[in-house]
Amino acid sequence: MDAFLIRLLFVLFVGFACFRIQPFGLPSNLDAGVGVLIGVAIVLFEWRLRLISLKRLIGAAIGSVLGIIGAYLFALVIHSSLPDGPTKSFLQIMVMLLMAYVGLAVGAAKGDLLNLSALGGIFGGEKQGKKSYKILDTSVIIDGRISDIAETGFLDGIIVIPQFVLRELQLVADSADSLKRNRGRRGLDILQRLQKVATLQIQIVEDDFPTVREVDMKLIELAKLYEGKIITNDFNLNKVAQLQGVEVLNINELANSLKPIVLPGETMKVFILKEGKEYNQGVAYLDDGTMVVVDNARKMIGKTIDISVTSVLQTTAGKMIFGKWDERAAARTESRAPISAAPIPSAEIKKPQPIMADRPNE
Repeated sequence: MDAFLIRLLFVLFVGFACFRIQPFGLPSNLDAGVGVLIGVAIVLFEWRLRLISLKRLIGAAIGSVLGIIGAYLFALVIHSSLPDGPTKSFLQIMVMLLMAYVGLAVGAAKGDLLNLSALGGIFGGEKQGKKSYKILDTSVIIDGRISDIAETGFLDGIIVIPQFVLRELQLVADSADSLKRNRGRRGLDILQRLQKVATLQIQIVEDDFPTVREVDMKLIELAKLYEGKIITNDFNLNKVAQLQGVEVLNINELANSLKPIVLPGETMKVFILKEGKEYNQGVAYLDDGTMVVVDNARKMIGKTIDISVTSVLQTTAGKMIFGKWDERAAARTESRAPISAAPIPSAEIKKPQPIMADRPNE
């Protein structure tokens, strides 16, 4: 309410000043009306500036100052190269307005890259209202699970897709290898699904680092530039990014955290699919893809058995469950099962023969 009164007083003061001074050479009432319009425009401009972050304001101010300096240099060239006249004055004014506008727009757009906390003082305590950037890796796009996560609404901020990632994805889609080609086309389909998510804001950036050849290192440099996080399922990229102080969101870690917890000593039913690496081992897989290594289960390949969990190994690359199949316990369980009498085939059932009394010898 107080701010509204101050703005209203400001508009009235500008109108009254124009009414008394008559700066436009119009009648007093018209000058006052023009002054009120000017005051309203200034208030609207001030209201719009309140919605802009301090970084953008500082960037716009720096850009406009640099633009005015550049316009002054251009004006000197125009002043010495053209004769006096309306064309010369028009060009000088247009160059001034153009450079100031370009500097203002570019400075405001790049203002988010400023690090005001490093300046200290009054800027150090500013609440950072910066946007949250999440940069997608090629592997996580091809993986496809990122679209399911986005559709559930768990992703926020701006999803950044670098242009060099799109180029790599296109190269994979155009590969002569059918397997790679299908993976690349699947990645392009996943990007289309992401663009259709209404709650997601996707931004394709042109930033590139010509001096860096590897795509993984370019992703790390881009994350440093935008102060964002990399979304990936690449184990090596995860480690390298963490070493360089870049935050990483690993899809595999998220999937592992959502898997059901299995404790040692529990029993579970698994289907032995293949032979393990060690002697007399069998390997099974759960529905979520978790590998289960079972001791003493080599001869049970192709069968479903009950095992006892001995240990669980949790890594960033995934989870492994180790179990043991007790052959003796399984045999005892089978022996305790009730044995049903096997039916006798009808062909083997013999009808009773009639007993004939011996006749006396005649």
